[in-house]
Amino acid sequence: MNKVVRVIQYTFLILLLTRGISVIGQTTTSKKSFYDFKMNSIDGKEIDFGIYKGKKVLIVNVASKCGYTPQYKELEELYEKHKDKLVILGFPANNFAWQEPADNKEIASFCEKNYGVTFQMFEKISVKGKDQNALYHWLSHKEENGWNDEAPSWNFCKYLVNEKGELIKFYKSAVNPMSEEIVKEIEN
Repeated sequence: MNKVVRVIQYTFLILLLTRGISVIGQTTTSKKSFYDFKMNSIDGKEIDFGIYKGKKVLIVNVASKCGYTPQYKELEELYEKHKDKLVILGFPANNFAWQEPADNKEIASFCEKNYGVTFQMFEKISVKGKDQNALYHWLSHKEENGWNDEAPSWNFCKYLVNEKGELIKFYKSAVNPMSEEIVKEIEN
């Protein structure tokens, strides 16, 4: 009988461990935190998202040939006004009607020349589909971020991460960066 009990105990322990449950109170698997991401800036330098701890972060998928492209101006205005407590991360993407056909160098030049962008821009990525970047997978899957299941539906969708690295808000493209609902959330 002892042999049967041991087999059952070992089987139960294996099930607990493979499902991420621990007998001693810690999980054996952990979800990726916002601060675990590392991505390349638009000029190719790796940026560790751990540097954003303690600040709110607004993540925006951007494009230079979109009806919402003038939002670059408001994004820069928002950043300049609140950069003591806010970081804006721009991610060029060509997922919607091929509205970002340029390469990273052309995108950087466009943003600086036309909108004076000084907030952090990253290399062009895919924000949806089977080649979706890992950050955007995290942002758009509740089982990853604990809050949201909404993927970008167009260019200039916005995700707000709080000072603890928790995703707390999603804004559709039509929500202007200087809108009361975004400014109020940043000032809180």
